[in-house]
Amino acid sequence: MIIITGSCETSDSFIADLLKEIDPRAEGEIAYALIERLYPICRSITGNGVRRSLRLIRETIPLAMREVTSDTRVFDWTVPDEWNIRDAYIMNEAGERVVDFRKSNLHVLNYSVPVNRKVSLEELRPHLFTIPEARDWIPYRTSYYQKDWGFCLTQCQLDEFQEGEYHVYIDSTLHPGHLTYGEFRIQGETDEEVLISCHSCHPSLCNDNLSGMAVAARLATLLQSLSLRYSYRFLWVPGTIGSITWLALNEAILPRIKHGLVLSCVGDAGKFTYKRSRRGDAEIDRAVEHMLTRSGNEFNVLDFAPYGYDERQYCSPGINLPVGCFMRSPNGSYPEYHTSADDLSLVRPSALGDSLWHLLRIIQVLEENRRYVNLNPKCEPQLGRRGLYGQLGGMKDKATLEMAMLWVLNFSDGRHDLLDIAVRSGIPFEQISKAAEVLLGAGLLG
Repeated sequence: MIIITGSCETSDSFIADLLKEIDPRAEGEIAYALIERLYPICRSITGNGVRRSLRLIRETIPLAMREVTSDTRVFDWTVPDEWNIRDAYIMNEAGERVVDFRKSNLHVLNYSVPVNRKVSLEELRPHLFTIPEARDWIPYRTSYYQKDWGFCLTQCQLDEFQEGEYHVYIDSTLHPGHLTYGEFRIQGETDEEVLISCHSCHPSLCNDNLSGMAVAARLATLLQSLSLRYSYRFLWVPGTIGSITWLALNEAILPRIKHGLVLSCVGDAGKFTYKRSRRGDAEIDRAVEHMLTRSGNEFNVLDFAPYGYDERQYCSPGINLPVGCFMRSPNGSYPEYHTSADDLSLVRPSALGDSLWHLLRIIQVLEENRRYVNLNPKCEPQLGRRGLYGQLGGMKDKATLEMAMLWVLNFSDGRHDLLDIAVRSGIPFEQISKAAEVLLGAGLLG
């Protein structure tokens, strides 16, 4: 069963105009403010924490909250029971909470079953998780699909434990319920879609989880007011099981998805990293790589591998959607990853805004990329008598203007798209696109 709430609206504008108008730093501040509100919430792959988070995002965009009942079969998986937690602690013999869920929701092994008993330190140790090499950090650990209980704490805390009896208490529930995810769709001129997906299942982790959620929300907010060629589908899903569930329930619409990105770790100061789709040469791969190449900044491009975020589900062999993963520092590549140090100090408004800006540039390429046919292909048409020189506002010089038009005319044979021409010529895509627009208006392209 799926329960749906929410709606969406669109109005008219163009993405090129938006790129001229927005202030990336101000956009980053808005995204950071949303992260601050989401940060205290204890999220997991199911439960009220996910719902609370989606309701906060729904204050900015009218996303639909969809719920799928536990025990629903989704390909080779089954939607798990719903987990919720109210309190947890380890109490020493003096009645002191030496580990306290109320101080950090990372202190509990995520998806712990309820427990309320007294144990010796020897019995307790197998249920304790620390990072010995980072003594002041709490690790993030989970037990989604194997019933267990445990606590995560700093190594410094553990070093203070004395032999004796400890009261372990986890006030949680694990019962049939629902898996909840958020979905927001913007209707474009066509039903062909661009998929933007992020995971929404981690508790208080800012770069890995919240940065993608917040940037996706801000991107959706900006795009919903534009006149768009493609339709855009945004997903806030619990990692792995969420994307698997969505794919299993939406196989009929998968042929509509022409491009896609998974967003994660987009709020730190690291250089951009792009992980290609399984196809490796999909239009989204070429668009991102061209944009990053023209950005003037350092970046990394990784080939697809079946490990990482939900791109591995979207790119599984029986699905094989053209979906890449857009990041700054990749998962597992920075010390704070999956620890309490992935906090509000790690993400930066400037980085969030910069990530959003680059995503808009990628979308501009997708929106404007076309294949044309030169309607006057036998030698160069006489551009001067058509008054085309000097018609491209924003070009740096006449030579660039002339060269862009000549490249577009020469390679507009129905096989090469504008992105191909931009990459081959070394001329920025937006200039190639503008040249095509003018040539089309002059009746030289069809």
